[in-house]
Amino acid sequence: MAALGWLTPRRRSATARSVLAGEASAEAARKTSQELEDLAPERADQEFPVVGDDRAAAFFDLDNTVMQGAALFHFGRGLYKRKFFETRELYRFAWQQAWFRLAGVEDPEHMQEARDSALSIVKGHRVSELMSIGEEIYDEYMAERIWPGTRALAEAHLDAGQKVWLVTAAPVEIATVIARRLGLTGALGTVAESVDGVYTGRLVGEPLHGPAKAEAVRALASAEGLDLGRCAAYSDSHNDIPMLSLVGHPYAINPDAKLRKHARTLDWRLRDYRTARRAAKVGIPAAAGVGAVAGGTAAAIALHRRRR
Repeated sequence: MAALGWLTPRRRSATARSVLAGEASAEAARKTSQELEDLAPERADQEFPVVGDDRAAAFFDLDNTVMQGAALFHFGRGLYKRKFFETRELYRFAWQQAWFRLAGVEDPEHMQEARDSALSIVKGHRVSELMSIGEEIYDEYMAERIWPGTRALAEAHLDAGQKVWLVTAAPVEIATVIARRLGLTGALGTVAESVDGVYTGRLVGEPLHGPAKAEAVRALASAEGLDLGRCAAYSDSHNDIPMLSLVGHPYAINPDAKLRKHARTLDWRLRDYRTARRAAKVGIPAAAGVGAVAGGTAAAIALHRRRR
């Protein structure tokens, strides 16, 4: 603990929440990975990245790295189509997304307000319903927005016999649906506390964003016996620099301006699968964690309205 003496009480608390969120996400991911592995198709061995290295794995951010846009934004579109919430709520959700993208900053008060609202609404509802809705909406809005280039990178790791994990601030249930559809090993995501399959209205730690993602990867690597120096990580956002810095093979995929600059300074590999026009649009700085919370609020409102 002496090494943490420089931290303020608030910073110590934030660090503890990140560790708790990361460990909870790693535990949830390991519980579902065997099921996803059983459903994965057989793959032929290839020479890339390293065939047969069972101490190596790959970790992929989701939004704008594997999928165009935010998973929860697409999820909200599907719920709106089903008339689960009203037009004014959709406009409010869209405004929050636009504000956070243009500002490129995370306002703690806004984050807390959105988080508390979402958690209070889902309290008492079943986890299985969220996953069931996610299955339908993946087919409608998400499947066609997977970046082929990033998917090929993930499949190269799978072909080499390595495990591949999504790492996202989206709820772990939705992330797990996407991982299964892509044939990946599993997913690390934000963990909302549940008892007997029912949400309690509390998070375990904090949203899996920034430092919490790094803690989740660290915890999973320890539990799986991985050597992080032999692992790879992929992301579009500077918010994921803590995660990318953990591994021996970091990749900047469709990077924002800050990550691109950081990657070039450290000679990290870069890949950009966007057209010039799309890159200009998607390259606007985005606060992934806040966007996920805002999306979660819209989804939670929709579930609440559906039951009334």
